[in-house]
Amino acid sequence: MADHANVGILRKAYEAFAAGDMAALTELFAEDVVWHLPGRNPLAGTHRGRDAVFAVFTKTAQLSGSTFRIELHDVLANDEHTVAIQRETGSRQGRQLDVRDVEIYHVRDGKITEWWSFSDDERQNDEFWSS
Repeated sequence: MADHANVGILRKAYEAFAAGDMAALTELFAEDVVWHLPGRNPLAGTHRGRDAVFAVFTKTAQLSGSTFRIELHDVLANDEHTVAIQRETGSRQGRQLDVRDVEIYHVRDGKITEWWSFSDDERQNDEFWSS
């Protein structure tokens, strides 16, 4: 059985993120994308619009000294939801990040329109990203 089309879209987005390919990400993210980051850290909150989401990506790289990495384990999709299972790692000011996340995406007309993140250790996320 062939993968749902949204699996390919998400895999392209992860590859573009890893490569820092903002042009490709611009093509894959809706202009009015909404990004929901949980927690109590400088990255947390609801970010509206592609520019705001890309600003979070930039801040992620800055805060982690470009050490932040995502290891994609699997992508599952149907017409309504696309789900990524991943591991996130990084180092910052002597702290290490190593968490497993489940990311839920909405994809419409070939573009990512909304995203929610769920971590196995939100406390570690908050401690890592906070000053």
